[in-house]
Amino acid sequence: MKLAKIISVLSLLVILLAVNWSIYRQEQVLTQGKTVLLKLMPVDPRSLMQGDYMELNFELANQIRRQLIQQNTDTASSGKLKTQDGYVVVKINQNQEGEFVRIDDGEALAENELRLFFRVRHGKIKFASNGFFFQEGKASEYENAKFGEFKVGEDGNLLLVDLTE
Repeated sequence: MKLAKIISVLSLLVILLAVNWSIYRQEQVLTQGKTVLLKLMPVDPRSLMQGDYMELNFELANQIRRQLIQQNTDTASSGKLKTQDGYVVVKINQNQEGEFVRIDDGEALAENELRLFFRVRHGKIKFASNGFFFQEGKASEYENAKFGEFKVGEDGNLLLVDLTE
């Protein structure tokens, strides 16, 4: 019985350590990550506002889609992207906006370029988040947003920080 308690306590400590380490890593990205703005594209207005939630679509996602279809002849004929993970290289302009350069091929990055992680799921390109939750009653503050503001970690993972004009 005593051994079971010790194992339970140790298991709980390991879980708490893992959760706190994950939180710490995310906080580091928020404080030390590079800022990049990704241009938003219009979304069907009927699904734009869902309570305190806004569905997001990024111009960069369409550029990635076009490039992936060009690279894969099987995809080009069906138009459907297979499930995959990857990185896209973007150039950061003077306004902090990320501009599509290429799908990452391992080539060295220029000084003003970043690698951003993306996923393809159910034929859609996804970044850190394709949705934005906000405080109740604040929808009007985000209706005219033109960019998603992200913090980018050294590993290319993104955290959505805000929507901006």
